[in-house]
Amino acid sequence: MSVKKTLGLPAGKLIAIAGLAGLLAGGAAIYVKESLSGNATGAVASADPAACPLAAAKAEAITPFSKGQVAAMRTVDEHRALPDLVFDGPDGKKKTIADFAGKTLLVNLWATWCVPCREEMPALNALQKDLGSDKFEVVAINIDTGDDEKPKTFLDETKVHDLGYYRDASMGVFNTLKKEGLAFGLPVTLLMDDKGCLISAMNGPAAWDSEDAKALINAALASPKS
Repeated sequence: MSVKKTLGLPAGKLIAIAGLAGLLAGGAAIYVKESLSGNATGAVASADPAACPLAAAKAEAITPFSKGQVAAMRTVDEHRALPDLVFDGPDGKKKTIADFAGKTLLVNLWATWCVPCREEMPALNALQKDLGSDKFEVVAINIDTGDDEKPKTFLDETKVHDLGYYRDASMGVFNTLKKEGLAFGLPVTLLMDDKGCLISAMNGPAAWDSEDAKALINAALASPKS
């Protein structure tokens, strides 16, 4: 499936938007709302980087695959755990990244009022459908404020049914990632290994149903485990 069909944007423009998101740190960002509250008052950077001793090697192994439709996915300066991200699971109970131990995760923050988010959700759904397993999951966290009506209606209308329904109506996850210098706007996407260690991140949309995206995820699954 081409980027134009999936996202309504040509590949060059898509990558430019994703790159622009990084330049907007600290200023106006792509589809950002002011925060309401947070998951925690402290930043999760306090997590011990020593808890992720092999994450840097994994990041290096997958770097050659950050190209084409996922060229904006870049390794982070500090590979660390992000255990304090709190959001609601499909059953309404609170979850953290630690609850997904053993799985490589593609964590994506989205909202119905974010046009690029809306355009890339079917692609994330396709990625989950193709590669989702007990070793990998797309964790797409909706951060719409209010009740579930808008996000659930959108997912039904676009036939996005392969993704788990994760929610954070407080926008706390976004606020925490913003404090960490990881979220400048929406959408924002993180790649995390099976120990919950942050490997790479990007701001802006991507064609997650593309062969480039699948190659990146398969490389992450094949690289040495933490």
